[in-house]
Amino acid sequence: MTARMDKRFADLAAEGRPALVTYFMGGDPDYASSLEIMKALPKAGADVIELGMPFSDPMADGPAIQLAGQRALAGGQTLAKTLQMARDFRKDDDATPIVLMGYYNPIYIYGVDRFLDDALEAGIDGLIVVDLPPEMDDELCIPAVAKGINFIRLATPTTDEKRLPAVLKNTSGFVYYVSMNGITGSALPDPSVIGSAVGRIKAHTGLPVCVGFGVKTAEHARAIGASADGVVVGTAIVNQIASSLTADGKASAATVAGVETLVMSLASGVRASRLAAAE
Repeated sequence: MTARMDKRFADLAAEGRPALVTYFMGGDPDYASSLEIMKALPKAGADVIELGMPFSDPMADGPAIQLAGQRALAGGQTLAKTLQMARDFRKDDDATPIVLMGYYNPIYIYGVDRFLDDALEAGIDGLIVVDLPPEMDDELCIPAVAKGINFIRLATPTTDEKRLPAVLKNTSGFVYYVSMNGITGSALPDPSVIGSAVGRIKAHTGLPVCVGFGVKTAEHARAIGASADGVVVGTAIVNQIASSLTADGKASAATVAGVETLVMSLASGVRASRLAAAE
């Protein structure tokens, strides 16, 4: 784990509460608004930031995140600009871990070595690249870990005992448990099922396990946070941004403020989760 990621999860473990991990799409709806959203997240209660790298063919994402990526690309967002967004954020915040999330194609075109050097310099702590399985670790995962960048892997309900060790082998930072099969933004599964799944993963690794897909409210965050080391929220934030835009797709006065309000509510749920579990 990078120093920032390591410290953040250690601090949260000492507090006795799970992390709130917040995803948004870099450049949605424009660079300046997106950077404002990023800066607002930690103040509203986010512990880790997942910064989306827009891509034209995001096969694992639901309609909301696909549309966010289209808005970002239409606004001129590139991988270089997404890295610049991290640099701009780091001018005021050197403590919040940043994880870049997306697909391999833009990284491959950018150049793996150049990308890793630039990501490190921009203050990136981890990568989630959803279309690179463990069999392709030589492509990006192993070079990233060698440079001190966490490579965070997804585990799903279909990741069985035979497959799990391969998934976890070069994983670092945290394990992202996708709590259902399918695309992002689907329905929330039964929290008790999540609890047993988290326990199963923890039997194989000492890494924190963060759970995502389908978390929309403070109550969802509280329920999942009772057993997970972190709660990941993405689609709800992206939907909040989309609902705040003007008729021609521009940011409004409600864009950043709406995200702040939602994240504050989610953070309250996360902070209440272990208290509720202890009752």
